[in-house]
Amino acid sequence: MTNPTIFALDFDGVICDSAVETAITGWKAAGTLWQDMPKAVPQPFIEKFRLLRPMIETGYEAILVMRLLHLGETIDTICCDYNNRIQTLLHDDKLSVSHLKQLFGETRDIWIEANLANWINMNPLFSGIAAKLNRLNQQHDWYVITTKQERFVKQILEANAIDLADERIFGLDRDMSKVEVLKILLECHPHENLIFAEDRLPTLLNVQKNAELANVKLIFALWGYNTDEDKALASQAGLTLQQLENFLDL
Repeated sequence: MTNPTIFALDFDGVICDSAVETAITGWKAAGTLWQDMPKAVPQPFIEKFRLLRPMIETGYEAILVMRLLHLGETIDTICCDYNNRIQTLLHDDKLSVSHLKQLFGETRDIWIEANLANWINMNPLFSGIAAKLNRLNQQHDWYVITTKQERFVKQILEANAIDLADERIFGLDRDMSKVEVLKILLECHPHENLIFAEDRLPTLLNVQKNAELANVKLIFALWGYNTDEDKALASQAGLTLQQLENFLDL
């Protein structure tokens, strides 16, 4: 008899297509820091943000990306020097990452309190994912590993009639890397096969180089936020590249 399988899933870019909501929240939050920014985000900036979304690891960075776009930075200039542009903006405007994380979450909370239905509509699940997760609930143990704050994950899942216990959501609140979370899951499930689905290539490469996680099957989610270059590098690294329809059939 083969060992049972458990699933560890990234949230944004694997379960939820949150790019538009993240852009709008980033713009709203930026507007509280820089008074020269219009209240409403221009639609072209949302479209540019989606192209820049693969660069972002944690939601608060959306505040800085939207600020850079407002200042006239192009997609190419941001992509080519992303970390330096972000760090320069943090330094020049004397901003702390901890404050930006708090501001980003509070901005979402205000939006949710004002219009929960609108916020949920801006966070659609990828096609077929809701049915997939409900099947997992019947057949497998599964977890969410994300850099999103856990309360937002919970609200989106609940709005889509998906039940997942709080202790199975590992989010930003826990201040743990995805490598650390995967190690915990292996300890909790020593006799089960672990599949980790993630759309961000650097995260998967970081897991891949960790010897303790050698037995974790890594799935690079092509339907998420990644680039053609990411796809090529993922293939060279020997990762399992999957389209959404293949993942739904697992």
